[in-house]
Amino acid sequence: MRFVRFTVGGEPGLGIKTGELVRGLLASSPDYPGDLDRFIALGDEGLTALAHHLGRGQTFDEAEIGFLPPLPRPPKIVCVGLNYKDHTAESGFEQPEFPTFFGRFPSGLVGHRQPIIEPAGSATLDFEGELAVVIGRRGRHISKATALQHIAGFSVFNDGSVREYQFKSPQWMIGKNFDGTGAFGPYFVTADELSVGARGLAIETRLNGQVVQSSNTDLLVFDLASIIAHLSEAMTLEPGDVIVSGTPAGVGHARTPRLYMKHGDTIDVEIEGVGLLSNRIEREQVRLTSAA
Repeated sequence: MRFVRFTVGGEPGLGIKTGELVRGLLASSPDYPGDLDRFIALGDEGLTALAHHLGRGQTFDEAEIGFLPPLPRPPKIVCVGLNYKDHTAESGFEQPEFPTFFGRFPSGLVGHRQPIIEPAGSATLDFEGELAVVIGRRGRHISKATALQHIAGFSVFNDGSVREYQFKSPQWMIGKNFDGTGAFGPYFVTADELSVGARGLAIETRLNGQVVQSSNTDLLVFDLASIIAHLSEAMTLEPGDVIVSGTPAGVGHARTPRLYMKHGDTIDVEIEGVGLLSNRIEREQVRLTSAA
């Protein structure tokens, strides 16, 4: 199942992708089920019931809708750094023996075909194509053997990183949390649509049509089961939490000359079986105001 959050004429909706079309309901409909979040918490049965309900709704052409992030405000967004050996090497780090975790906030999320914002204060906006994992079952101290049972599904993520700010200090948080830099979508794809643990999926990033990252999820240093087990040592994972699992080599900051995204560019991240996430880059326009 592939669920879509979208807008038509400014009105939000929720749908299920069927072939090249989306069938679903707008928020003004008396049958509108609400956001996807609560159905993820209901497990496979809840998502299946939601799919059947949306499948009886209105038909929408994907070309005519605006895409929203699959989840509007995930309880947690946890990113995994340095999780492909080739990216670790190009970044000048030694490969860590424990996952490198950092947080992202929902205020930075944008959907498929929405602009990623190049901040006015920097020209170092970089791309990072990644597989996003959505948690479906609450848990703490989750074993690696049962960890994959906690995954509800997957999506595509572009962890837009403002490198100038990321490396101002040893903590990466600020450079990873500029508004409008975390592209997420276009679909929430249930786990049963993919291989167990999303293994063996090709992942590719293209800047203005040029391939800049190309890898496979088999090359993750810490696989998804390990990531979930490690995270749950510290925190309770909840339905709707998002884990952004890491980016492969090819980022712009590691190139000579460096290759950053700029106004007018188009960046695509495509993951086999999950979807194509495409965004244009727009430079932030700052309007200074004076006190009255």
